[in-house]
Order: sequence, then structure tokens, then C-alpha cells
Amino acid sequence: MRRAVLTAASTSALVILLLTLKPHHSAGLTGEAAPPDTTSAPAPTGTPHRGNHPANGTYTGAPISTRYGTVQVAATLKAGKLTAVKVLRAPSENGRDREIAAYALPRLTHEALSVHSARIDAVSGASYTSAGYIRSLQSALDQTGV
Repeated sequence: MRRAVLTAASTSALVILLLTLKPHHSAGLTGEAAPPDTTSAPAPTGTPHRGNHPANGTYTGAPISTRYGTVQVAATLKAGKLTAVKVLRAPSENGRDREIAAYALPRLTHEALSVHSARIDAVSGASYTSAGYIRSLQSALDQTGV
């Protein structure tokens, strides 16, 4: 009896510990998003980073095809820091796609601006849209050389 109680308590503690762990980056999960479209993205309007000169300008990320539609963002940098993210394309095939995008995209943008990078967590219930957003944002940031 005592062993059963100890086993149950240990198992419960382990489950709680596992549930509190949060992944740091979800874009690499399998099945999250398809490879980027081969369509060409507009050229960046910013100044690439060279040496000690921080990147400035707006950079358009690659359009990322997901199971529910394409996600594409543009990132604005000032003095090498992410200052704005504009969603250019988001899944909008039906009402549910629009509802998920309306819920997830502002949260993703807020988190990206708070950490000044694309190393953000996916929004629960919007994993495909989150993965597309993160990959498009990272492709925009890759253009800056920062």
C-alpha cells in the first residue's frame, strides 16, 4: 500500500513537471509547415548589415506555405533591432482560418517584438500558422545579416 502511494505521487510529480516544460522553438517540429513557396519575394528595402553598421529598413520574409494557407511577414529594423512586424499574408480560406489568424498573429508579433527575434513559441491551437510566421520572420531577419 505504501509503495503504491509513493509510486502514484512520484508519477504525478513527473507528469506535472513535464507539463510545465515549454519548448523554446517550435518551427523545427515535423509536419508543422511545408517548404517555402518558390515564388520570389520582393527585394528588401533596408540596408544590409556590414561590420559595425546596424541594419535598418524593412525586409520581406519568404512566403511560407502551410496546411491552411500561406503566411508571409515583413520585418522592420532600426539600429539592428526588430521594431515592427507586418503580416502580409495569412491563412484566410474560411472563417475558422481567419479566426485562428486573428487570435494567433498579434500574439506572435508581440512576442517577436519583445525578444527582437524569431525565436518565439508557437501559439497553442495555431501551430501551422505559428510555424509559417516564425519561418517567414526568420527569412526576413536572415536578409539583414544581423
